[in-house]
Amino acid sequence: MPQIPRRLPTIIVLLVLAGKAFAADFPTWAYPVNPPAGVPVPDDGKPLHVPDSAVTFRRSELALKPGTIIPDWHPGEHPAMPEVVSHGREPKVFACAYCHLPNGAGRPENASLAGLTPAYFKQQMLAFRNDERPGSDLHRLPQTNMVLVAKGVTDTEIDAAAAYFASLKPVSFVKVVEADTVPKTVVAGWMLARAPGGGTEPIGNRIIEIAEDFERFENRDSRTPYTAYVPVGSLQRGAVLVASGGEGRTVLCALCHGADLRGLADIPRLAGRSPGYLFRQLYDMRNGNRTGAASVLMKTVVANLTDEDMVAIAAYIASREP
Repeated sequence: MPQIPRRLPTIIVLLVLAGKAFAADFPTWAYPVNPPAGVPVPDDGKPLHVPDSAVTFRRSELALKPGTIIPDWHPGEHPAMPEVVSHGREPKVFACAYCHLPNGAGRPENASLAGLTPAYFKQQMLAFRNDERPGSDLHRLPQTNMVLVAKGVTDTEIDAAAAYFASLKPVSFVKVVEADTVPKTVVAGWMLARAPGGGTEPIGNRIIEIAEDFERFENRDSRTPYTAYVPVGSLQRGAVLVASGGEGRTVLCALCHGADLRGLADIPRLAGRSPGYLFRQLYDMRNGNRTGAASVLMKTVVANLTDEDMVAIAAYIASREP
């Protein structure tokens, strides 16, 4: 697999993607795009295992196929799933829990859904359906798949999924670690992974979020642990921006998201989410690639934030208990 390109030279170059212009220092680390598909690993028929689970699956049973049941390694950790969550529907409605997992924890390439209110969940599905959440890199399949699903599901299916994920207790498996140097990475599974050759490099102004055990990640274990490396000083800087607004640079997060950042009414929880996901949302909203009713309220919040600010805010918020 090719190595992820580093931050490009700071020259005035523009890249045009589907009619949208991006500066040459576009944060590719936050929008991992898989390299061209290689030869798939064949199913040898052997049962696969993950820690703390008596369930087994074969490799072919882990594939994304609308209308078939998703891999559920820990069926005792959640209530019965509605059909749209556990199976999806042919031909194009993927099961919600395949990507967002049966416990709603999500993964670095997508969102944690556990504990979101039904009203907020429905609002965001409508935003995807109405092309108000295209994201800042239209090559990212997780984002385009969400748009596809939102356009294909019925309102009844959305209601069922919203009620299911609202009933789940939020959990986080992300450990945030400050570091000057980080493992070299490649893109795999639409996220960053340790490069096969090993090695380290300076972190720069990035969040390097990787699965501690990539095999568990690939097997879609809902309890996969992650380490998110962030620049040294990010947590303190983020804490100041979140708590005080940075002397007018932004607005106090607690005003809308609650003192503990665990959400307030239909305003979503922030605490304990993937820092990569959080950065993408701030970046998308600042750059006009996430709009819609709720995002309008964030427009003035993100307008003056730099990429460094957003890295710090995402790092701090991800470090909090969900």
